[in-house]
Formats: sequence, C-alpha cells, structure tokens
Amino acid sequence: MVDIRKNFWDDVTVNFEDAVEMAESFASLKQQAEVLSERERTHRHAAQQLKTLRKLKSSPYFGRIDFLEDGESSADEVYLGISSLRDRADEHYLIYDWRAPIASLYYDYPPGPAQLQTPAGLIRGDLQLKRQFVIRDGEIVSLFDTGVTIGDELLQEVLGRQSDAQMRSIVGTIQREQNRIIRNERSRLLLVQGAAGSGKTSAALQRVAYLLYRFRGTLNADQIVLFSPNPMFNSYVSTVLPELGEENMQQTTFQDYLAARLGHSFKLENPYAQLEYALRAEKEPGYEARMAGIRYKATMGFVRLIDGYLGVLGGAGIIFRDVRFKEEVLATGEEIGAHFYGLDRSIAVPNRMRLTAEWLLGLLKTRQRAALKEDWVDQAIDLLDKETYLRAYQTLRRQNRKLKDESFDDFDRERELLGQYVVMEAVKPVRSRIKKLTFVDVRSTFLRLFLNSEIAAHAAAHAGIELPESWEPICKDTIDRLLLKKMAYEDATPFLYVVERIRGFQTNTSVRHVLIDEAQDYTAFQFAYLQRLFPFSRITALGDLNQSIQAHADAGESTGFTALAALYEASDTETIVLKQSYRSTRPIVEFTSMLIAGGEEIQPFNRDGLKPKLMVAEDRDALYKMIRAKLTLLATQGNRTIAVICKTAAQSLVVHEALLGVGPIRLVESETSTFEPGIVVIPSYLAKGVEFDAVLVYDASGSPTGYGQESDRRLFYTVCTRAMHELYLYALGSAGPFLQGPIEAYYESAEESADLQTN
Repeated sequence: MVDIRKNFWDDVTVNFEDAVEMAESFASLKQQAEVLSERERTHRHAAQQLKTLRKLKSSPYFGRIDFLEDGESSADEVYLGISSLRDRADEHYLIYDWRAPIASLYYDYPPGPAQLQTPAGLIRGDLQLKRQFVIRDGEIVSLFDTGVTIGDELLQEVLGRQSDAQMRSIVGTIQREQNRIIRNERSRLLLVQGAAGSGKTSAALQRVAYLLYRFRGTLNADQIVLFSPNPMFNSYVSTVLPELGEENMQQTTFQDYLAARLGHSFKLENPYAQLEYALRAEKEPGYEARMAGIRYKATMGFVRLIDGYLGVLGGAGIIFRDVRFKEEVLATGEEIGAHFYGLDRSIAVPNRMRLTAEWLLGLLKTRQRAALKEDWVDQAIDLLDKETYLRAYQTLRRQNRKLKDESFDDFDRERELLGQYVVMEAVKPVRSRIKKLTFVDVRSTFLRLFLNSEIAAHAAAHAGIELPESWEPICKDTIDRLLLKKMAYEDATPFLYVVERIRGFQTNTSVRHVLIDEAQDYTAFQFAYLQRLFPFSRITALGDLNQSIQAHADAGESTGFTALAALYEASDTETIVLKQSYRSTRPIVEFTSMLIAGGEEIQPFNRDGLKPKLMVAEDRDALYKMIRAKLTLLATQGNRTIAVICKTAAQSLVVHEALLGVGPIRLVESETSTFEPGIVVIPSYLAKGVEFDAVLVYDASGSPTGYGQESDRRLFYTVCTRAMHELYLYALGSAGPFLQGPIEAYYESAEESADLQTN
C-alpha cells in the first residue's frame, strides 16, 4: 500500500498537452487506484482477523457441547467462542462462532433430546454434554457442567465484578429467552418487555452482531440504527459490537433527529427540559394546561386528530406564503392556494405540492427572461470585480459550449453574457426555496388547528373522535409558544409529521433494522413518525413499563408499546417478556420489586449481597456529611462506579457543589457524551439504561424535592434499580411514602451518623 501510494505522488506525471498520453495516464491511474483499493480491503480484513485471533488467544472459547445426531455412531464435540477458528488445513472447525446455528443447542437445551434448525432442515439428536469454561489469559480458571440455564457459576462470576465504563458482551451467559431475541428473523416488529436489569439492551446488541453474521454480504452496520435514550448511553454501549468483531451500527437519539430537522427554525425543547418542568413547575401558572397537553399529545387520539386535520387540509385550509423575486411578488399566497386547490383533488397533497412548485418555477423562468433588460442588471454588472467576472465567464463557458472559441470582445455580447450570469445568480435562492416548498407556511397551518375551534371540531369529526375536555387550555398553551417560535417537545413530532405529510415524507429505504431502546418513553406520534420514516425496516423495541418516567407516562394505554403494536399486523409481531433480573443482588431486586405493582413476577438472580440501607438526616448539612463519608468509604473499597442520583438536574447541580472536596466527582448533564468510571452526580432520568456498583439516592423523603407523589413511583423504582451491588437511601426529615409499610422488611434502617459510615 505504501509503495503504491508513493508511486502515485512521486512517479506519476501527466502531460495535459498530449490527449493520447493523458488518456493512457488516466487509465494507468485508474488501474493503480483499483489495486490500492483492493490492497486496503485486504489489509482491513487481515487487521480484523488479527484482532480476533488475539482475543481468541486470551479466551478461545466459553462453552462446549457434545451432540449425537440421530443415526450417527459418535457425538460431535463443539466448542463455542466469540469467533470461528479452523485448523491449519482449513478442513474443520476447532471453534464455532456463538452465532452459528449449532450454538442454539448450547443456549436452548439441557442435556437430553434436542433439535437444531439448519438451512438443510431439522436435525434431531441427543445433547450429551453441556460444559462452561472461564478462561483468562489463556488459562482455564474454572469449568463446570450445566443444564438448560447457563450456569449460575459463570453468571455469579460475571455479575459479581465491578462495573465498567462500557457495557460488556454477554455471549457466554446468554439465557434462553435472550437467545430468542437475538436469533429472531421472522418478526417485522419485535417487542421486548423486561424488568430492570433483565438484559434487554445487552440482548439487543448481541442481536445486531448476530444479524451482521447471519446476513453477511447483504447487511452491513450502516443499515442498522439504534435510537438510544441519551448521548451518554451511546458511549456506554459503544464497545460491545467491536468486542465481538463487528462494526458499530449507527447510533443516535430521537432528540438529535428532531434537532437536525427543526433546530434551525425553532428554539427546540428537549425531553429532559420537559421532564424537569413536569417535576419542578407544579406551582407555576399554566402547569395543568401544559401537563394536559403533554399527556393528550402522546396518545393515538391526537395522532387521529392530526390525520383528520390533514384530511381536511386536502380540501381547504393550507396557508401559503408569497413568493418574491427582488422584492417583487411573483405569486401571492392566495394565488398559490388557488392554483393548488384547483388541481385534481384525487392527487395526493405532496404530489399536488410538486405540481404547484413546477408552476411557480415556470413563472420564475418567465420572470428571469424579462429581468435581462432591466436597469438593476446593468448596475450589478458594473459592480462585478475581476474574480467574479472570470468566474462568470467560466460558468457561462461551461453552460454554453459555443463560447469555446469566443471572447468578450464584443460589448453587446459581453453585456448579454454577464447579464445572464447576474440574473441567474439572483434567481438561484428563489428557485431553491420553491423546490424546497418553502412557499407552504406549515407553522401557520399547524397553528390554525389550535386557533380555530370550528376547524378543530371538523378535524375531530373527520377522524371520528371527540376533542378532550381540556382542549381550550391546551390550545392556548400551544399557541403562546409557537407564536414565539418555541417548539415544545410534545409538539415537535406532530409538527414534523404535518410537514412531511404536506411536503412529502423523506423516507429512509436503506436502513433495514431499527432498534429503539427505552421504548416505553416514546409517544404514539413518535412511533407513527418512525414507521413512516423507515417503512421497510424491521423494528426491535425494548423497554420496561415500570420505568416509564416521561411527563406523558400517565397518558393511558394508547401510548408506548400499545401504540407501536397497533401500527403492525399481529402476524408480523412477536412479544418477548423477560422476568429475570440479573443486574442487582437478590436483596436489591427483592426491595425494588416491592415498589411497583406486579413486582412479585420479577425473578431475582440468586446473588447474595447487602440489604439496601435507609439513613435519615435532620437537616441538609447532616445529609451532606453522611453522603461524603459514604462516598469516601465506597471509593476506598474499590467500587469503580458510584452514583449519587438526584431527582432533577437543578437538584444535581446543588448537590454536586455541596459534595466537592470528596475527591474527583463529576456532574452528569444532558449534554454529557461519555460514561466514565468514578463518582458521579446524575439526575434520575439520565441514569436510565446504565448501572453502577453503588447508588446513593439523594432525598428519598416525601418532600417536594423527594419522591412523595404517586407519579414519582416509577421514577423512584428506576433510580433504585441502577445499583448492582450496594444501594443507600438518604432521606431528609423522614422516609417517603414508598418506604413505608411491608417494604420495610426489605431494607435496613439506621440512624446514620458520620461515625456509623465506617461500619
């Protein structure tokens, strides 16, 4: 590769005067470029192989199965690792990739009768041995035989470790239900509902690795998109696929997508600002109206209302802007509207918009020809500098080949050509705006639904629904913001949906798989929008209804998973429920299960640990003193990741300032893009999806700054389930309502002091 590149720059010369020699040089350069490209591909492949072999050298395999196929006299010994390895003669496999079809026997069956679906058909036989290995630096640390569930010994070893700054691969500990998620190829929509710590996200990432292996050659990482809850989570999961020898898929957040589409036109609210408002602004005027709007706009009812409104707009009501050229009105909004609604109503709205744009471009072309004789053109020509003059000449020469042998010697010809250039440059931005359909005033059209009660009633009737009782205050709240070009988070997706339905959806046909993590926090509108954005993609949605903490969480059954499932045929949908929780110790899982309805169905993994501890402080100074002492102790005990989790970002800022001096302590904010080990202070909603060795819950009291309302229950549950090994609850004054009653048997209560922290 180096030699070829050197030849490119040092040895190749091109004679531009000789056409034949130039053609030969071009052919030679093209051939060299193709050779270089092939060498680079070979190098990348070899480098990836070397990287994989180094991993295999350290830990070549994690499992073995002996499978006796029906009709055979001896069993096949099959070793499983993160990648395949053949012998020197390349005749047979020494190690099979965990994604190979035969690996399903390891994940799905105990010793005994088993069957395997292969491309050649169904194979039946007897699984005679199922063995697990723990191998570190080329040495077998332990090995043991196991049944259908991947053995507790290995899970104990994996889960008992301190947390890392990145999520780890789980290929050695994949459970049977997780394997169903990973290898699912049939479903257009795969819904994964699981308890906190059940391995939903891990299974989804292994699923990506499986799909890239299974469809190698026809599917690449760029055709898979992960919508994650926040930028920090992207950092947390970024190493899983490279660890398995695969490239990372595209990763983004839904907020980033909204910002890319709307951020240049509006001051766009993010979901965390919306949640902060829901948690802190209860006493502010207009709070009830805003919350009613947030809840209603998250439902399928609002989707149907907007669809009804769009149906109405097909016949009348779209607002158009004047199209101007040089301060002159080329076509008024009323004229554009008359032309648009004069077209055949059976033609879809986006197609009529394109036809209207073509009509406007025709008007512009006529105006462009007329402009050539106007005085402003002469004035513009006189102001051209030398560089612009030359650029104009080159531009016109490219466009008009007849200029090949001409010069600007003739004054009239010079004026004509420069005039064409000047007018062409003046017309460019107008033509661009017409092609982008900016003559449609979507903001005013969207606002009209909230400004005119008759139109809203007409839209509701068109959709066959009724407006909510709180419609009027919802309208006022919406209008007040949009008139100031402020876009609330609950309005962003509906607005963008209206934009796309009027101008035409910018669908993505290249993406084949979309993964949505924390899907319980998405609204019906967001799911409806994503379905139209990725019309040919398979969807994998992961979430836990008990961790639904967004401001619209109580909007009803027509949000979240229910709304998503309604968009797909039942025959194309599969739901997998994960009930076993692996993240936390048994005492922590037993405690958190008491916080939510249906918690008894969560099955804790049998990993011992300390009971959660509750400490009550009389005042904030005492509270900070307790937390400082505990942080110091936890750090000296070797915990790599420790989190003080606060309810809101505002609270996190105050607590972080109060705890400075304990040691390196980091404040996590919505813009934080990396997950790093150490001590962090973090708002509750940003902690979702990640885990920590030890969690200190700040202010578990029932005060306004704590968790006292029923609406706080899921948030409190989410916070507590972030702890892997140790959970500490600090309350100011007294314990909150969620810590009273039968749950008291599942945690230890201590009248904590700085002295007790050392025990």
